[in-house]
Formats: sequence, structure tokens, C-alpha cells
Amino acid sequence: MAVSQERSVHLGVWMLLLLGAGMEEAVEGCSCHPAHPQQLFCSAEIVIRAKISGEKIVSPSNSSSPYMKMIQYEIKMIKMFKGFDRAKDIQYVYTPVFSSLCGVKLDSNNKAGYLLSGSMWSDGRISIGQCDLVESWDNLSLSQRKNLNYRYQMGCECKINTCYTVLCASTGENECLWTDWLLDNSLNGEQARQYACIRRSDMSCSWYRGGPPPEKEFLDMSDP
Repeated sequence: MAVSQERSVHLGVWMLLLLGAGMEEAVEGCSCHPAHPQQLFCSAEIVIRAKISGEKIVSPSNSSSPYMKMIQYEIKMIKMFKGFDRAKDIQYVYTPVFSSLCGVKLDSNNKAGYLLSGSMWSDGRISIGQCDLVESWDNLSLSQRKNLNYRYQMGCECKINTCYTVLCASTGENECLWTDWLLDNSLNGEQARQYACIRRSDMSCSWYRGGPPPEKEFLDMSDP
């Protein structure tokens, strides 16, 4: 399940297949650009904590294509972090059946808890996918859970740039350099799990971590 990836999905090919000559196989899978959890939070319309209580396959009434089928997850919402102006109570979320279309598989048998983010369709339904911030609640770090409450939101006007080479450099005061891939060869490293990029009183942006400072050099601020 891709959690540290922004919602940038290459769906053009399979959409053409659905609408075109009735071909039975999509030739391009789900593709997402790397993104820090904060970027996914900021780009999402809805962010909630919920337990999965059931699931079933649903299809549009006007289509028999297997690629139009969706998994309808029944959820019990525990807390909403974003989207108060869009929805009050969410009972279901939807995702494509096929992982190649960015569908995500959640555990509905054990009433597992998840962090779910996604977008709202015009009919009010909530869509989630591999390029959204979708993660088991138990896998989140304590800092990530705290950041969901307000720190990520504080940094939505900041820009996070992903560094792939040592030549990576900041291009302005309103951005933070995300170096997990460069330092740890991972998109789920210390910056992703422990840091938020927030705007300071002088309008510049910098990484912020709660708790004791780490040994990495990218630390800018920490809790006293």
C-alpha cells in the first residue's frame, strides 16, 4: 500500500479502455509520484480515522464492465482531521476493485483501524486509492498522529521538495527539502515519520519535530 505518494494517478490509458473498444485488460497500472505525508494531507479533501466494519463489491447500474466495479467499505468514523466543511458523518468509502487502478485492500474482518484520506465525488461519496494517505493506524508514529491534528495543516502553504541527489538545494524560504530518499533510500524515513514542514512567524518554512532532537542535520526546530 503506497502511503507516502501524492495523488497523481496516470489513469488516462485505462479510462480509454473503459470507454473505447471494450478491451478486457488495462495495460498501465497505478502510478503515483513520491510525496511526504503532509503533502498528501494537504491535497486531500477528506482525512479521517476510522475502523473498517464491512465490505462489498458494487457496480454502476449503467455499466457491466469489471473495471467499473468498486469496493464499498463500511466504516465507523472515529475522528475527522480534515473535511469538516464537506461531510459530517461518513459511513462508506469507495476504492477500485483492481490494484492496477489504484484500488486499496483494507482489512474488514478484524475491525482494523486506519487513517484514510481521499476525495469527494459530486454525489457525496468518498474515494480512496493507493496515491492517497491510507495507512494502518497502528503503523503511524506518535509524531504523525500529532501532526494530523494541526501541524500538517499549518504547513499547507509550504512547499516540500523531494531530494534525489546530493545537489538538491532549496529554491526559496517557503520550502522544505525532503531528504529521506537521499539519506535512507526510503520514502518512509525519519522526515516522513517524525517531521512536519510548517510556516514560521517570519513566513519562512522549516521542518518541525516534537520531542527530543535527532542526530540528523536537517532539524530546524524542536519542542522545548
